Amino acid sequence: MSNTKATETIDSREIRRKLGLNQQQFWSQLGVTQSGGSRYESGRNMPKPVHELLRLVHVEQIDLQRVKRDDMDIIAYLKSQDAALYKTLKKSAKAWKKGA
Repeated sequence: MSNTKATETIDSREIRRKLGLNQQQFWSQLGVTQSGGSRYESGRNMPKPVHELLRLVHVEQIDLQRVKRDDMDIIAYLKSQDAALYKTLKKSAKAWKKGA
């Protein structure tokens, strides 16, 4: 399994502090124990899946409870079958989010 240092691109401790969460609150959203999260914050190698979950949940602010497999299938379909439409929709969604 590929590992990446937590400090390479994402400082988990800094993100957690900015969010005002304790270790239990922050890491439990990723399915990681408080002690495991503490080790990552201290510099232990973080597995790539945990790193990506951290990025999605705490950086991108994606609520994983709301993501459905169908959503991912639609995205994959649009990317492969109509890349221009996908890009247009993506751009529109970003503009909509800024205005919301």
